[in-house]
Amino acid sequence: MVSKRSNELPPFIVMEVMERAASLEREGADIIHLEVGEPDFPTPKPILDAGIDALSRGDTHYTSNSGLIELRNALTTNIKQLYDVEYQPATEMVITVGVSEALYLALTAILNPGQEVIIPTPCFVAYQPEVVLAGGVPVEVPSRVEDNFQPNLEAIVMAVTPRTKAILIGYPNNPTGAVASRETLEELLRIAEKHDLVVISDEIYDRLVYGLPHVCFASIPGAWPRTITLGGFSKDYAMTGWRIGYAAAPEDILRGLLRIHQYTIMSAPTSAQHAALEALQTGEPFVQEMVLEYDRRRKLIVSGMNRLGLPTFEPCGAFYAFPQISVTGMDEETFAQRLLEEERVAVVPGTAFGSGGEGFVRCSYATAYEKIEEALRRIERFMHRYG
Repeated sequence: MVSKRSNELPPFIVMEVMERAASLEREGADIIHLEVGEPDFPTPKPILDAGIDALSRGDTHYTSNSGLIELRNALTTNIKQLYDVEYQPATEMVITVGVSEALYLALTAILNPGQEVIIPTPCFVAYQPEVVLAGGVPVEVPSRVEDNFQPNLEAIVMAVTPRTKAILIGYPNNPTGAVASRETLEELLRIAEKHDLVVISDEIYDRLVYGLPHVCFASIPGAWPRTITLGGFSKDYAMTGWRIGYAAAPEDILRGLLRIHQYTIMSAPTSAQHAALEALQTGEPFVQEMVLEYDRRRKLIVSGMNRLGLPTFEPCGAFYAFPQISVTGMDEETFAQRLLEEERVAVVPGTAFGSGGEGFVRCSYATAYEKIEEALRRIERFMHRYG
């Protein structure tokens, strides 16, 4: 009864791990959750209050399809201040139901059936399925730990065919924590210019960087006309459940995204838009506080994994570590399953994030420092048995 396309979608491995962990918890197990890519911080109170106030005063109706103009004004100002990239709030931005919808809109708006999208991997689990749902063909180009998980430019050039329409990138990266260098992104732009490709840049973790600057792809000279920038509030402001993101692009491209958004969504949740506006107006101290704490956790988990004999690339963005587990003699799925069953620590197999994830697992450090300390003690016991 269901379509061939839906049947061909891969399992959502992250959710499967979460469900297995939750099942064990219901049986009384004490699970440490390193599989969840979600801030453990509550939404900051001023942001929370702004959403509640919107509900209390009856702001429960549709907004403009593009979103509150006040929010779009604030967002475009914020992007200009941070990255010196200019978008027109009235015609070059749409507020979406999280970055997930923004990605769906971008791919559906630009792809014709059978066109290809090059995706540096490992990457967020939704990239390839969303390409398929938009009628396109995902083309994975693995990156390597020895290259600091930067996009493999030579392999990307080799992957371009007459059917290639776009390159889809996500930096800071989920699951590796890599931050793309300006030099790498400049080379990526030259490839896109040579072959007249669109670049979709998912920058949901843009503020969560440690010691390196985030480079907004559209800020690179010449990139703006062919770039769709995706961003949102879930990670930077601890607002995952509010479901507010955005897409920004030149008007001729944005018009296509908006048309699809109008028919599928109408408008993003109104109270959440008011909360997002408050986040931009007063949320910066909370962002900085969270970044400092994530950095503390990052140092703990990376040094801890390396000490235990699990070589771990140093992440410079997002809130994920990506240790190599091949020294145990197990593949990534076996490692993750046994670690959960035997030590009650939940991690995600690296292959959930596409090619290049073989021999790795993803560990989120968006959980309390003390829980990471306990997770490392449990993993040490595990390594004594298998390492």
